[in-house]
Amino acid sequence: MNNNYLDNIVKNSVSVSETAKSGVCLIGFAVSLLASQNINAQLVNTGDVKINPNTIMSVYMDYENTPQGSFVNDGKLFIFQNWKNDGLVTYTENQNGSTYFYGTEDQFIEGSQVSNFKNTYFENTSSLVPFHLSGKIAVGGNSEFKKGVVLAADYGGKVIFKEKATHTLTSDLSFVDGQVEKDGVIAFEFPVGQGQYFRPSYHASGSKNGGVYTTQYFNKNSNSLHSHDDREEKILKINNQEYWEVTQDQGADKIVLSLSMDSRTTPSEFFNVDEQKYKVSITRWDPASNKWINEGGEVSAPLAGKPYEKLLTAPVTGYGLFTMALIDLEEKSDDVIVYNAISPNDDGLNDSFVIKGIDKFPDNQVEIYNRWGVKVYETKSYNESDNMFKGYSDGRATIKRGDKLPTGTYFYILKYNTGKEQKEKTGYLYINNQ
Repeated sequence: MNNNYLDNIVKNSVSVSETAKSGVCLIGFAVSLLASQNINAQLVNTGDVKINPNTIMSVYMDYENTPQGSFVNDGKLFIFQNWKNDGLVTYTENQNGSTYFYGTEDQFIEGSQVSNFKNTYFENTSSLVPFHLSGKIAVGGNSEFKKGVVLAADYGGKVIFKEKATHTLTSDLSFVDGQVEKDGVIAFEFPVGQGQYFRPSYHASGSKNGGVYTTQYFNKNSNSLHSHDDREEKILKINNQEYWEVTQDQGADKIVLSLSMDSRTTPSEFFNVDEQKYKVSITRWDPASNKWINEGGEVSAPLAGKPYEKLLTAPVTGYGLFTMALIDLEEKSDDVIVYNAISPNDDGLNDSFVIKGIDKFPDNQVEIYNRWGVKVYETKSYNESDNMFKGYSDGRATIKRGDKLPTGTYFYILKYNTGKEQKEKTGYLYINNQ
């Protein structure tokens, strides 16, 4: 077989159909023959290639989709070597095309254009980090991380999950070391980590469409970026082993953020804390105040089947660098005490959300959000008598005004002016409306 034969294949429009019971298409067969003749094995597409539904295409050599190339995968595509896309790679929305990155050697995924796949599968046992991503992959369906870390951080690559995209099987054996983008408002676990550690973060469902967020995990000290000495007074210690960078690339929504806690990377001081004296919270570097601030947070058990020990969750007020901090609970004269449980059944006990001492600071604002980040209550000049939250929606979100809110965990944000400084507290509020 000569080079002219290969040129004839890749320069003409090709609609790939099943040609054998094995499902291997003609192009995959031609590639195998070329590789056996010690030719520099590379398949270059300058035309149109389409894999029809119920069809398998296997590429056993490097594949390059040129700027003139169009590649549509509505069947099954197996990539055993490297992948480069400088053209159009896409799928038909109502089809279930799948792209499998398999191999026995490291695989490089690159190109100047986004490779749009419906479903992706990563399985390569050649090394712990066999996938090297310098391009961008966008997933519209599901991405299965079975074996092998996808290293994007060293090459500037990114994995994008579209509005309804999901992922499965993420673990210490397979995740994204680098940037992961999520489009839309659906709750999402970011499959990020570094080295040998899967360290996801989570976003609860948003309330405003059009949001785009990017997250990356770093198993290193953030002190070199922003000194841990520059922090709010009540922050005693900041995690010096790891941090997450979360950016809002599009939109204006605030999020409820969860960070995973893992004793293999998270310092021991953040486990088995004396809750009478200290509190584990999310801290964020705030460029406006030029210091690390307390975003609040509550510790809970991990999601089932995950390798980390705990989750730390809080409604955050901004974006940037996040990690954990130990907060001093010692009361001071300008402090208020927040009681974080109510049972509004008119029995005279815990019927209202009590903030003890707030009467001293009438210049205040209270916001309450449900677990999906939807605001259910907001008021100014909160007090300890007639302007109090009693477990009912104020009608500014999807729940009608006057409706009793369902039992569950909510999050509050309290801002108040002491006369000397503007202070903020965040935390959870449990409502028992049964």
